[in-house]
Amino acid sequence: MSDTIAAVATASGVGSVAIVRLSGGGALDIARKLTNKSSLIPRHAHLCNLYDSNDELIDEAIVIWFKAPHSFTTEDVVEFQCHGGSIVAEEILRTVLAYGARLAEPGEFTRRAFVGGRIDLTEAEAIAKLIEAKSEDAAKILARQMKGELKTFVDTMRDKLIRAVAFAEVTIDYAEEDLPADLVDNLLHQLETMEEQIETIVRSSERRRGLIEGFKVAIIGKPNVGKSSLLNALLNYERAIVSEVAGTTRDTIEEQIRIGTHLVRIVDTAGIRESADTIEKIGIARSVAAIEQSDIVIAMFDASRQWDEEDEQILTLIERYAEEKEMIVVVNKTDLPRKLDIAKIETYSPLFLSREKKGEEMIDALEKRLSHMAQGDEILLISSRQIEAVKEARRAISQAKQPLEMGELELFAFHLNDAIKAISSISKPVDFNDIMDKMFGEFCLGK
Repeated sequence: MSDTIAAVATASGVGSVAIVRLSGGGALDIARKLTNKSSLIPRHAHLCNLYDSNDELIDEAIVIWFKAPHSFTTEDVVEFQCHGGSIVAEEILRTVLAYGARLAEPGEFTRRAFVGGRIDLTEAEAIAKLIEAKSEDAAKILARQMKGELKTFVDTMRDKLIRAVAFAEVTIDYAEEDLPADLVDNLLHQLETMEEQIETIVRSSERRRGLIEGFKVAIIGKPNVGKSSLLNALLNYERAIVSEVAGTTRDTIEEQIRIGTHLVRIVDTAGIRESADTIEKIGIARSVAAIEQSDIVIAMFDASRQWDEEDEQILTLIERYAEEKEMIVVVNKTDLPRKLDIAKIETYSPLFLSREKKGEEMIDALEKRLSHMAQGDEILLISSRQIEAVKEARRAISQAKQPLEMGELELFAFHLNDAIKAISSISKPVDFNDIMDKMFGEFCLGK
């Protein structure tokens, strides 16, 4: 990483200020050339004229030099805060490239911060996700992770696992030494506690993933139950075609709205029923897929029609996904004469909607459900990579318990090392010296 990289750090478009950022060993020399100044004071804002390679004025800008290692990337970093708009920033970028810098690759500034030890992987991912945050709650969680909340959890879990391996290694290599008699029971208790912690965090993270990505809501029901009209009411405009003809919606329709502080993606699905129409069959299959990918399912029933086999199909889907999805059961068209027997869905505390206020009532119900889903004090895993890593750690911990009970300490240590590698991958690779330090730094072996 000896080369100097450069990029425009602000979004393209019209604005009052744009920032061009340099990082690397040549950053200060390039800044001196642009400003025609012999020296800059670290961390001081300098108001300077900037000149191109032909010594023509580009702009008057604020120039700040962050001296290594006291910068985001741990290298020399220079920021040019110029007047907004794409023209000036691009001209500055062209000039620094002419003076020897190269265009930064996507994420390269953050990668250099990681390589330089300024941040770990949890903080790097939090930075990336914060830029894309879809809710205020997500921004707050990611800000805490940038300050090391997830890193602290990973380090604590990793340290406990390393201690357990150290105990096993010492027992194997120094069996003649006096070690606690209740060692196995204590280790089993620690492993079970870690399993429970990981399981709680995984469940909470999967339930609250919509905080980062935006919650997804699928509207399901038989044809002509009012799914499309509900979507239109939520959006407050005619997005979907509403018709008395069954099968009008033949594919999923997806739109985004903001409910409270949350971004929500609402999917209006094709009516679920038996169909001989090839196109409609594809739409129905996509509807089922939308349910599997959703966080909340709105299951609609028509109060003005008698319960039939198509309603039974919807009930079957509710029962199939009730434990893993948030379900809102809705009885629509309650302003018409009621024919539907709701006995089969009473246990789901159905919401009754009328034509006039269905949008308001549904938004209120969704906002309450979203607020409930967003709650939680547990650590939030913000990516599939992190979730898979802790799941792998949990599997390895579970596999380690039986060898421990059987006294097969080599196999026990093997599985725990897998757990250490998995949990460490969330923040930083494991160092074998850490295990050695635990082995020889915490036991008095008289050796």
